[in-house]
Amino acid sequence: MNNRLPLHILSAATVLLFAATACTQDELAEGTLPEGEYPVVIRATGLSVEATPQAAPSTRATVDGDWQGVQTVALKMGDAVKEYTVTATDADGYKSATLSCENDPHYWTSRDPITVSAWWPLDKADITRMPAVKVAADQSKLADFQNSDFISAENQTVKFDDPKLTFTHRTARVAIELKPGTGFTSVDGATVSLVSLSADNGNPTAIQTYHASGNNYEALTTPQTVAKGEPFIRVELGGGNFYFRPQSAVVLEAGSRYTYTVKVNATGLTLEGCTIGDWADGGGESGAAEDLGYIYDNTTKTYTVYNADGLLAWAEAAQSDLSFNCTLTADIDLTGKTWTPIGDGVMSKYGYQGTFDGQGHRITGLAITTDNPQGESAALFGGIGGNGEVKNLQLVDVDYDVRQNGVAGGIAMSNYGTITACSVTGDLSSTGGYVGGIACSNIGSIIGCWFDGNLTSGIGNGGIAGLNYSTITACYYGQNGYPGVAINDGTDDTHRIDSGDSWQPAVDGMNAALTGNDYQWKLGTDGLPVLQKKQ
Repeated sequence: MNNRLPLHILSAATVLLFAATACTQDELAEGTLPEGEYPVVIRATGLSVEATPQAAPSTRATVDGDWQGVQTVALKMGDAVKEYTVTATDADGYKSATLSCENDPHYWTSRDPITVSAWWPLDKADITRMPAVKVAADQSKLADFQNSDFISAENQTVKFDDPKLTFTHRTARVAIELKPGTGFTSVDGATVSLVSLSADNGNPTAIQTYHASGNNYEALTTPQTVAKGEPFIRVELGGGNFYFRPQSAVVLEAGSRYTYTVKVNATGLTLEGCTIGDWADGGGESGAAEDLGYIYDNTTKTYTVYNADGLLAWAEAAQSDLSFNCTLTADIDLTGKTWTPIGDGVMSKYGYQGTFDGQGHRITGLAITTDNPQGESAALFGGIGGNGEVKNLQLVDVDYDVRQNGVAGGIAMSNYGTITACSVTGDLSSTGGYVGGIACSNIGSIIGCWFDGNLTSGIGNGGIAGLNYSTITACYYGQNGYPGVAINDGTDDTHRIDSGDSWQPAVDGMNAALTGNDYQWKLGTDGLPVLQKKQ
């Protein structure tokens, strides 16, 4: 049920009673009134909503049920629109006001009902036009939140003996209450936004909410529908980015207030409930929320990724735009996930052109099996282009199985760019193509990388690269019956670590080539090199 709290506008009856004594008997009989003697003076009442938290009496506005934030309104009768002054009174806490126009008011011309419209705010450049609703993108400050409200009374019938107008809000109000869930003891410091919003009339597609009080946040939006499955509420907390995706479409109606109670868990959001109604609560629904696993920076075109879903979201985006950057802030487990190699290795221009920075983190569980007679390869990247860079990344226990035409490369099928400080462990095989521990084909640079695992190829295996046409610097591989490069036509600085020997020489050799890199190698507890932030 949606019973909106109205904003009633009541005529000053005393003005009409005074003017009525001047009517002639003929005028009263005909229902006409002397021209220019009955100015429309209106009493406005009925803005009844709870005050916004932290809004002091002197700073309250229409969204708070208070007239003192309004100086003038536009009042339309017939084709004429005039600016009326709003005089609020503190006698009832500014819940009523007198609307009047001293110099050029509207006049009653008869006792017949009239059609009246009124609105606030008004466009001073053209008060005859009711402005489209346009809210602020950043409503984190109280004034910006309040100033995003729009009110109107449109095409309403007003009677001479009982002149009233009913105003309604033209915006929808969204309130969010956060609660700490699993993995959080507090939600202090959270930033809450509404996202996936309509850009109609120049409105923002994302709105940062006003921190009303405690764990409560509010924002005003234009009336619109947020499609089911789209991110709607975003909570940034503790380095994570959490989203609520509605399971059914959210219809944000003018004059309605939507209150969401959201529990923030380390694995995502839980929607405990939602009340939907007028500027007070009513109705209800429930749903679920999830963590998308990434934060996107539009300025730098960078996905900051912290779980498998976030990495897959970046991968999907990168298939359409190969320049999207990716930075890992956590280890990623791709067990059970389907992976499509990024970019195409046929030519440099078709390869990945961004920067993928693992920041020393591990990707585990990456498994790719292909069985395509037309040719299909297995790698994290199908191609790294001339402007592309992959660095500071460890692939652990990969499982690549190319059963028909195709090749396999731990990091890339073809590298035209730069691969720096990366490692691969696991099993790579190709029935009909070359296999390389780091890249199948290197036409760029591979610096300070290592591989340890099993390579199986019907043509040729290379611990670092199957084919090398450019430069490989200070790279190491574990002994397993194959050379560092299967076919070399470039600079091959690869070194074998025999079974049972220490990988410390590899750590020393790689770090000597990584003096300008922000991550370097050290021996891990299992005897293999691991990345650490450069001290």
